[in-house]
Amino acid sequence: MNLKGKVVIVSGAGSGIGAKTAEFFSRANANTVLVDMNEAKMKNVSEKCKAFGAELIVIKADVSNNEDAKRIIDTTLKKFGKIDVLVNSAAVACYGSILDETFMKSYDGMVNINLRAILQLTCLAAPYLIKTKGNIVNISSVASMQTSRNIGAYATLKAALNHFTRTAAAELGCSGVRVNAISPGPTYTDIIKNSGAPFTFEDLKSATLLNRISEPDEIADLILYLASDKSKGITGSNFVIDNGNLLM
Repeated sequence: MNLKGKVVIVSGAGSGIGAKTAEFFSRANANTVLVDMNEAKMKNVSEKCKAFGAELIVIKADVSNNEDAKRIIDTTLKKFGKIDVLVNSAAVACYGSILDETFMKSYDGMVNINLRAILQLTCLAAPYLIKTKGNIVNISSVASMQTSRNIGAYATLKAALNHFTRTAAAELGCSGVRVNAISPGPTYTDIIKNSGAPFTFEDLKSATLLNRISEPDEIADLILYLASDKSKGITGSNFVIDNGNLLM
């Protein structure tokens, strides 16, 4: 797949799905904007991206901060003059029950990154995506379609993201902008470790029909497909890639 000349913003590009997505876009010759809070991790990702020869911007930013969100868009436009694709991959997860005293604190810590930041970046990028007839890919989760215990706040925010994806697709579609979501199941990233959950990825294998955990490159492949002209008829959709987790 060749995306030469396309300008792509990837949030959460320092690790996991976001990092592999940035790498894959660079391999496809797209001009890629890497956004993350962790400079050390982004440096590692950017070195891999540079090997493919595409132009890069590395932006240390907190997507939940209003000024940082605006700076991401402004910096991209100053360097490349346009935006073709916005990939909203940045997210955090907190493990905990509704009965925990820290439940609302956990929710408050997630809502700005997992939902509000995506709404804001969408609003900021939309006028420029209309000019290029571009598109948005939001990274959701199968948790949005489950009632698993102890991830209620995270799951609720992902369910809200699914609805916003459909809403944005309906509103922007008349201007030629496509908006889609991807809902991965268990995928080898840092999210479980960082969430404080008392289990490992290996524990989750038996919760999938195929008895396996996805690699980030599987999700990145689907992101590239949705961002490309190969999916020019797809909008308002939510693609599940979960090794049959929902079927269990």
